[in-house]
Amino acid sequence: MPILRTRWAAAALPAAASLLLVAGAAPALATGSDPYTVELRQPLPRTATTQDGAAPQEDNCPGVPDGKDGWHFVLPGNESVFVKLTVTFEPGGQQVLTSFGPPSDKHAYVASEPGATLTAVTAEVKGGDLKKFNLSHTCPAQGSGPGEPSDKPSDKPSDKPGEEPSGKPSDKPGEEPSSTPGAPDASSPAASAPAGSDGSAPSADDAAGDLAETGNGAPIGALAAAAAALVATGGYLLARRRTAGRQH
Repeated sequence: MPILRTRWAAAALPAAASLLLVAGAAPALATGSDPYTVELRQPLPRTATTQDGAAPQEDNCPGVPDGKDGWHFVLPGNESVFVKLTVTFEPGGQQVLTSFGPPSDKHAYVASEPGATLTAVTAEVKGGDLKKFNLSHTCPAQGSGPGEPSDKPSDKPSDKPGEEPSGKPSDKPGEEPSSTPGAPDASSPAASAPAGSDGSAPSADDAAGDLAETGNGAPIGALAAAAAALVATGGYLLARRRTAGRQH
C-alpha cells in the first residue's frame, strides 16, 4: 500500500505543475487581447502640406469629401487593428473615430478643414505589440494649404486694369466762347465807332466835348480857355501900368 501511494503522488505532481502553468498563462493571453494605446510616429504639429519627408502627399483618401484635407493613418503589420482613434485639429477641434477601413480596420481616414494643423493624435488598438503607428500619407484639398491661395493669380496682368481713357480729348470739352476774350463784340455798342444821332462822323466840337473831366466836373478845354483869358488880362493890365508909369 505505501508503494501505491508513492506512485500515485509521483504521477500527480507533474499534472498539478501543468495546471499551474496553464493557469498562469491564461491572464497573459487575456491581456494580449485588451486594447492598448500607441503613439504616432511622425512629429507634431503638422499640416497636410508639411514638407518634411515623413508623410507623402497623394490623392487617394476614401471617404474624405472634396474641399477637405485627408489624412490616412495605418497600423504596421497584420496583427493589430484600430479600436479608437482620437485626433485634434486647429481649427476644427477634436474628432473621435470608431469606424475604420477600407480595406480593413488597420486603416483609418480622417478629414479636416483645408490647411488645418494636426496638433494631437492617439490610437487605441488591439492585437500585436505595437509601440507606434504611422501617418501613411495626406490628401491636401485642391488649391489649399498654408501660404497657398485657393485661386492662383493670373501670370499676366490684365491688359486693361481699369477703364482706359479716351485716346483723344473731346473736341469740345465745354461750350466755346462766341469770340476771343477781351475783343469787343462787333454787335456791342462798345465796338461801334462813336457817331452822332444821324450816324455821321463826330465833329471837332463833339470831340472837344468828349475830353476827360477834372475832379470838379469842369471840362479841361473850358479851364484852359479861362486860364488863357486870365493871362491875356494880366498882360494887358501890366502893359497899361508900364505905359502910365512912363507918362509920369
